[in-house]
Amino acid sequence: MSRNSTRQQIKALTVSAMLCALGVIILALGSFIEVIDLSVAVIASLLTVYAVIELRGAYPWLIWLVTSIVAFLLLPLKTPVLFYAMLAGYYPILKEKIEKKPLLISWALKLCVLTASLIVIYLLFIAFLPEMLAGFEAWYLLLGLYAACTVVFVLYDVCLTQLITFYLVKLQKRFRIK
Repeated sequence: MSRNSTRQQIKALTVSAMLCALGVIILALGSFIEVIDLSVAVIASLLTVYAVIELRGAYPWLIWLVTSIVAFLLLPLKTPVLFYAMLAGYYPILKEKIEKKPLLISWALKLCVLTASLIVIYLLFIAFLPEMLAGFEAWYLLLGLYAACTVVFVLYDVCLTQLITFYLVKLQKRFRIK
């Protein structure tokens, strides 16, 4: 292994560790201020976006995994961690791969990812936090919640695309790992 490639790996590992730490700090804000718990999961996902663009390879997956595990172990309120771990954290990684497909297929896949993630989140809430679901016993309330989540997810995806474009056009030269 050449000296230059070893330096690149050390830089990537160092940046990954800093992104994990920053992700846990961001999720901690949502854990301490319960009103913004879903928002901080989305904000922490922007760190994964950076890793997808700049680090590539397995680093974004490792950042998502380590951030999820450390935040789950350290934070008192688990809802921001749950939404980060089950959707927002890994979605930017999948988004890059999904958007290489034709438009209709990519949106179908994105909505499948959303549906599967929401089902897993719902099952985890039933198993571990049933008191949080009080009042959502009726199927039509769950369907309404799913519809609202779908609208928010589509807005998130569109805004994420715009942020990625902005980063690539305006900011990448400043924040590139050299």
